Amino acid sequence: MSQASIESKLQDLQKNLQKLITTYTAQTALVDQLKSDNQNLKAEVEELRAKVTDFQNQDKMAKLVKNTSVEKEESIELKHRLNEYIKEIDRCIAHLS
Repeated sequence: MSQASIESKLQDLQKNLQKLITTYTAQTALVDQLKSDNQNLKAEVEELRAKVTDFQNQDKMAKLVKNTSVEKEESIELKHRLNEYIKEIDRCIAHLS
């Protein structure tokens, strides 16, 4: 093998190595970004699950108030008080988060 042939192959090898390093760096950055996105999405899912649970609890309370057999005036007052309790609980949860 001649010196020129060896140098040519060495230059090709260096070019390929540089391409691999560039690709590796780009892929590593992409993986890091995807991990971050995944973590953010997991947090969002947990937040939405908490909201769904909260809405389900509010729905249960509303059904309880609706099915309570009291006079209309008392029912309105009870519903109002329960809504205030729910709002206060929501504020406490938001404060804790």
